[in-house]
Amino acid sequence: MRLEDKIIIVTGSCTGIGKAIAKRCVTEGAKVIIHGLEKDLGEEIVTELGSDNAVLLIEDLRNDGCPARLVELALSTFGRLDAVVNNAALVALGNIHDTDSEKFLTFISINTLAPFLLIQAALPHLRSAHGCVLNIGSINAWSGEPDLLPYSISKGALTTMTRNLGDTLMREDGVRINQINPGWVLTENEAQRKQDHGLPSNWDSHLPSVFAPAGRILRPGEIAAAAVFWLSDECGPVSGQVMELEQFPLLGRNPPKDTTTIPNN
Repeated sequence: MRLEDKIIIVTGSCTGIGKAIAKRCVTEGAKVIIHGLEKDLGEEIVTELGSDNAVLLIEDLRNDGCPARLVELALSTFGRLDAVVNNAALVALGNIHDTDSEKFLTFISINTLAPFLLIQAALPHLRSAHGCVLNIGSINAWSGEPDLLPYSISKGALTTMTRNLGDTLMREDGVRINQINPGWVLTENEAQRKQDHGLPSNWDSHLPSVFAPAGRILRPGEIAAAAVFWLSDECGPVSGQVMELEQFPLLGRNPPKDTTTIPNN
């Protein structure tokens, strides 16, 4: 097993990509700290994984002391901490016209500052374990769409943090920090979000090929499979890297002219 006996915090792991990563980590031999805001869903996951393999914290990452409490829960339950997956994120619409300072700062506080504070709280223990951090970004970090402006900015800032700390902490502390940038993923929340935007329940079955050359979009389990490499010792000393996970190139692409738009992927 590729993550045998590793203790891993996975934020935002009650649903979606985070849940898939946490479950895959346990399959690969790790024990996980499940985190999120949905108490009933979190408890279901812990029950499924078993109390010997998982423990739950339901708390907003923006609360004072929440990062420290996540770290302490890992230590008090499993005795150590080997890795952190910064997955929790606010995904919502916003553009130059409707984003005020409060809304902008909300995105930054959840998507950028909270991961920073968790790395800071975990660092002494990651240093002892020669551990690692995996940040979950987004391809929108490159520029994003008009109605994903504050979200895209927050993920762009996360990318800069990954590259900066990935260099600094590897040299100073022997701690690896890397990032994966998923493209369009069919999570439970994304499926519901598109229906809320007026699309039919089977919207994902007839996507324009410009967005889904394979005929479908990515699945959470596929992101989780990629995450295992970055969390495992197979990664070696690789640090400060950002890898896109999408089914088409982001730069230098020549999309067909007969495209049909679909809102806010």
